Amino acid sequence: MDEDRRDRPAPERIAGDLERHRRRIDRLDEELVRLLNQRAACADEIGRLKERVGMEVYQPGRERAVLEHVRRVNTGPLADASVVRLFERIIDESRRLERPEDQDEGIIDESRRLDRPADRGEREDG
Repeated sequence: MDEDRRDRPAPERIAGDLERHRRRIDRLDEELVRLLNQRAACADEIGRLKERVGMEVYQPGRERAVLEHVRRVNTGPLADASVVRLFERIIDESRRLERPEDQDEGIIDESRRLDRPADRGEREDG
């Protein structure tokens, strides 16, 4: 028998550990989704404010500042470049929320907005 195989625990011995870590990842994923949606709501409001005063959606200086900020606060184990790539994608999606024409194309899921009548315990049909 291979010496490396003898030193490794059998899969059934680590099943509990695997499950515990997977449940933790699920909880973290739920928190990430909640936070991303909070961030998206802020971006949506920023888009409305920019539209009211005629500002451009794309603000390269602000995007550079956001990317520099997340790079600075990153403590790993993700590499800085990985964190920057993730936030570039988040910024792309946030920018889409800020564009009124994208909102018309269903980018914002109106059925999931927190201010729907159903979420306040009201009927949507009056």
